[in-house]
Amino acid sequence: MNKITDDIIRNLKTEVWLFLGICVGIFLFILFYQPFPLPDFNFNNDLVFVAGFGGIMFLTLVVIRTLIPWYLGRNIRDDNNRYSVPPYMKGFLVFIISSVAFAFYLHYVGSVRISFFISFKIVILCIAVSFILGTYDTLNNLRLQNALLIMEKNTAQKQVEKYEEESLNKTVEFISENTNENLALPLVEVAFIRSADNYVEIVYMEGENLKKKLLRNTLKNIEQQLKQYSNFLRSHRICIVNIHFIEKLYRNNESHWLEIKGFNGRLPVSRQYLLKLKEAI
Repeated sequence: MNKITDDIIRNLKTEVWLFLGICVGIFLFILFYQPFPLPDFNFNNDLVFVAGFGGIMFLTLVVIRTLIPWYLGRNIRDDNNRYSVPPYMKGFLVFIISSVAFAFYLHYVGSVRISFFISFKIVILCIAVSFILGTYDTLNNLRLQNALLIMEKNTAQKQVEKYEEESLNKTVEFISENTNENLALPLVEVAFIRSADNYVEIVYMEGENLKKKLLRNTLKNIEQQLKQYSNFLRSHRICIVNIHFIEKLYRNNESHWLEIKGFNGRLPVSRQYLLKLKEAI
């Protein structure tokens, strides 16, 4: 029994301020705008009578949005472990039950004759409550989806960072057609590779300075070799760059170029690779 009570209270806490806000809004609206004729009471009795509308709505919301989902949720849950009562069904039930309850309350407690105009105002008031609840559910679902997307993004980013960290600790061997000129370097030290006629120029960090090494190979072959490492990107048809060595991306009229740490020259950037390069840096 205590567990059942604790479950109900825990579910009620998530929306109790929403319920109270709606009920107080109904109380103030009816009190100041008087859409329904009030019985011939004194002021204090009028306040109690009007407060009855808020009480009816509060009980309706508790039953439909807390007790019924809890009862169904004991055995029926969806993939996200949330109660599988569609929001539109909750809103519809709130509208129907509160409309009927308001009409009975006006007629039997307030001795108000229920005309078409009175019924119309009851319907409008209860539809407004259902609209508020629908808007709340929609915004809440959007917040939950956004939180899930952020969590997925953070998880993916951590996996990428872990992969890059593992990759940067690896050594890559650049192959030359002259096999005695092969060059093995830690990936973290390779700044960029660019084409030089029938050769490729490997520019890498040695100590605190950049060094160069010419190998007889094609940039296409080097690109295939480095394709698995996300920190190497093509910036131009003649150049592949390590994004960790990029100091800044410059633009002059219609041309773009890169400034590389420790390198005095410029690396060209073509429009074909510009967008992907911007996203990476």
